[in-house]
Amino acid sequence: MSSIFDMIGIDPGYIIIGLIVLVIALIVLCIILLVNVKKLDKRYKKFMQGKNGDELEQVIYERFAELDIMQQIATQHALEIKNLKRQFRSSYSKIGIVKYDAFKEMGGTLSFVLAMLNDRNNGFLMNCMHSREGCYTYVKEIINGESYIALSEEEKEALKNAINMKDAFAE
Repeated sequence: MSSIFDMIGIDPGYIIIGLIVLVIALIVLCIILLVNVKKLDKRYKKFMQGKNGDELEQVIYERFAELDIMQQIATQHALEIKNLKRQFRSSYSKIGIVKYDAFKEMGGTLSFVLAMLNDRNNGFLMNCMHSREGCYTYVKEIINGESYIALSEEEKEALKNAINMKDAFAE
């Protein structure tokens, strides 16, 4: 038999050392696998502790019932959110304000224009002009971002600010 190894040119001692290393590696692998199986067995026993097939089936049915209830609640919440979004569409969610000095003799910016629009750019402009004699307030209707009454520069600016404001309730 040593003649075969001599013909190949391999020392039989190297083969024996290689086989010993392989056996040691396989023993270590077996030990690791046994430890993992032991851990898995322990977890399985803990899971099954005090339970039989009928009890496990009951627990599973209870969990499915809970999932059904949660699905109903989620559907109800989605419907409520949809209704709230629809209601908010008609609320004033875009605002533009410009302060200015209506009458130069006042020396301050006590006058202002307030634009309040919904998501369709419908709403109103409120112009409050302060003077020495009092305060004058005017309201102008805005439909689709436009007024059918002529607008002052301040009113145009407030309207532009409101139209360009991002809708707070947009998706």
